[in-house]
Amino acid sequence: MPLDLGQNPGMVETGAQRVGILTPMVSELAPFQERIELVEDGPFHRGKVGGTEVVVMLTTMGMGPAADAAAQIIETGVEHVIMVGVAGGIDAETVSIGQLITPEAVIDRLTGESFRPAPTPGVTPQGKIECGDELITDAPRLAMLTADGVIALDMETAAVARVCEAAGVPWSVFRGISDFAGDPLIDAAFFAMAKPDGTMDPADLTAYLEADPTRLPRLMELAAGAGTAAANAAMAAIDAIKAANPE
Repeated sequence: MPLDLGQNPGMVETGAQRVGILTPMVSELAPFQERIELVEDGPFHRGKVGGTEVVVMLTTMGMGPAADAAAQIIETGVEHVIMVGVAGGIDAETVSIGQLITPEAVIDRLTGESFRPAPTPGVTPQGKIECGDELITDAPRLAMLTADGVIALDMETAAVARVCEAAGVPWSVFRGISDFAGDPLIDAAFFAMAKPDGTMDPADLTAYLEADPTRLPRLMELAAGAGTAAANAAMAAIDAIKAANPE
């Protein structure tokens, strides 16, 4: 069953006139492009949700790029930053594929720092997300994280949180569970095929599948789960912005 820590819901920065949305991969940007009329402006995509101007930016994967993107989007004058994307679950008894995660805290794996997002209306914070560039697959380490209340992993949120807090800008995070850490398919070789924006070279992917055709059904299942997770996270962010500042 999903973990519920029983926290009281609060308010995202109500009335913000400009909100920044950061998302690491092309597949995570796509749900926004499908649901919001966005105009490309250099590295940014600008549009409107309800009564709020939104500035959407692709960060690419990793803590360093995420921090750089957070600094750039803050310079546009946004009053609130939302990190949106997918995350890897740890325990299938705690979270499920496609499930939306709005954590009570995010932790920087390298420094141990913990950051708390601004509360979201009507949403109960749930567990912790640990963030770092390292791909974690070994069961004992994952079990230790579960014991510490970590329910999911990502590669960007803590870096964004640090930049936002240093700048005095409120931040939130919506992540959807796309897969589970330790999945045999998502090994170092698979991870290495991904470009910074999450896309893969078709030739590399073809070679990967030709080496073991039995990977294809699982890969299709993984892609479907990632699509659902990205869409759920994007819709949650859009709904939160609408609720905070209706048109």
